[in-house]
Amino acid sequence: MRTNYSSDFVDTPDNPFRCGDGEWCRPADVRNAVRRAVVGRCGATGCPYDEESLSDALLVASELSTNAILHGGGMTGFDVDVDGRAVRVSVSDRSDRLPVAVDPYDERGRGRAGGRGWPIVCRLARDVRVAHLPSGGKRITAVVPVFRPAGRPSGGTGADIP
Repeated sequence: MRTNYSSDFVDTPDNPFRCGDGEWCRPADVRNAVRRAVVGRCGATGCPYDEESLSDALLVASELSTNAILHGGGMTGFDVDVDGRAVRVSVSDRSDRLPVAVDPYDERGRGRAGGRGWPIVCRLARDVRVAHLPSGGKRITAVVPVFRPAGRPSGGTGADIP
């Protein structure tokens, strides 16, 4: 079963971060799409999801969308797909620059604000891909396991889901 929540964005000079229906596009929109897709799949198929793993997927969605806004010139689209035991979150932005991990400390050993989102995404997702888009910008896709195999008790981290 494949469930898809997607949003295309209206890109105008006055409103560079607006969703297609005239609503502001926020990281919460991507998180809500992830939650709806996972809960909807669970309701439709009876396949239980792991709460901790869903929290991981929500954090990945938040980091990808926030990074697109802060570092990628804004989101130009997002997709959330449920396929098998995982949720796939894709976020597109305007920048051709690849994401990088930034040292959380400066040269004097002082803590820096930010720089932790990309390592979080890479750690929580079982697969992360970055693709350049033909019209410019990039699309980052992360796959996070969220559904428990039949017979597996709840409360696990989901790390052992194939």
